[in-house]
Amino acid sequence: MKTLAASLTLATALAVMPQMAGAQDYPTQPITIVVPFTAGGPTDTVTRLVAQAMSADLGQQIVVENVGGAGGTLGAGRVAQAQPDGYTLLLHHIGMATSATLYRELPFNALEDFEYVGLVTEVPMVMVGRPDLEAETLEDVINFVREGGEDVMYANAGIGAASHLCGLLFMEAIDTQMTTIPYQGTGPAVTDLMGGQVDLMCDQTTNTTPQINEGSIKAFAVTVPERVESLPDVPTGAEAGIDGFEVSIWHGVYAPKGTPEEIVQRLSQSLQVALADETVIARFGDLGTVPSPAEDATPEALQAKVQSEIDLWRPIIEAAGVYAN
Repeated sequence: MKTLAASLTLATALAVMPQMAGAQDYPTQPITIVVPFTAGGPTDTVTRLVAQAMSADLGQQIVVENVGGAGGTLGAGRVAQAQPDGYTLLLHHIGMATSATLYRELPFNALEDFEYVGLVTEVPMVMVGRPDLEAETLEDVINFVREGGEDVMYANAGIGAASHLCGLLFMEAIDTQMTTIPYQGTGPAVTDLMGGQVDLMCDQTTNTTPQINEGSIKAFAVTVPERVESLPDVPTGAEAGIDGFEVSIWHGVYAPKGTPEEIVQRLSQSLQVALADETVIARFGDLGTVPSPAEDATPEALQAKVQSEIDLWRPIIEAAGVYAN
C-alpha cells in the first residue's frame, strides 16, 4: 500500500510539474484576447488600448480577435471552451452578467466557466439623437417619445448589447415603449442615427463622444451621477429631471476555468500596470471614461461585480419580458 501511495504521489507531482513550470515561464507565445463584438465598437476600442499596454508589460504580442454575434455570447462561449493555459482571454462588458437572464440557453455559465482577471473600466452611457431631431433637452426627448410611442425608432447594437440595456432602462424610467431596431454592431447603428434613419440611441461615451463633439448627432444626457469630463455641457439624467436612469457599462478580463492561479495573478498584475499607463489614462479620458483603480483590477473584485450585476439586472429584464432565445 505504501508503495502504491508513493507511486500515486509521484505521478501527481510529475503531472503538476509541467503546469507549474509553464506558469512560471508565462507567457512564452502570443496571447489572444477575444472581443465578443464587431471591430470598431466601444468594447473593441477599450480592448485594443489595454492590449497594447499589457503586451509591453508581458513581453509578448497580444492579438485582438473579434468574435461577434448573439449579444456577445458566441465569443464568450468560445473562450469558455478554450484551453486553460492563459493564451486565450476574453474582454467582455456588462453583457457577461445580463446574458444570464437574457438568454434561456447559453454555451457557458458566467459564474462557473471562467477565471476572473479584473475590472478594466466603467463607461458612462449617453442618450443621443439624430442631428435633425426637434429636441434640445432630455425633457424634449421624453415628450417626443411619449407622443410618438412605437412610431419612435430606437437603435441598438443587438439584443444584450449595452445600447439595448440602456434602452430598456430608459423605457422603464419613462414608462413608454419605443420600437427598437437591432443592428449587427454599434457602428452600423450609429451610422444610421447620423443619417436620420432612426431617431434615438443610448450608447457608451467611448463610441459616441467624437460624433457628439463634431455635431453629427445630438446629446441629451449622460447616465451617471456626475457630468463626464469629455462632455462637460451634457447634463446627467438627474439634472435633466429623470429618476432611475443611471447605468455604466463595466468591462472585465476573463480566462477559461482551470487556468493556473499563477497565470491569472500574472495577468491581473499586468492589467493593473496597463491601467496605470499614462497613454491609456489619456486615451480613456478622450473617450469619456477612466481606468479602474488597482483594487478593482483583481479577480476578487470582478467576481463580486458579476454576481451583483446578475442580481441587479434580472428583475429589470424579466419585467421587460424581452429575451434573446
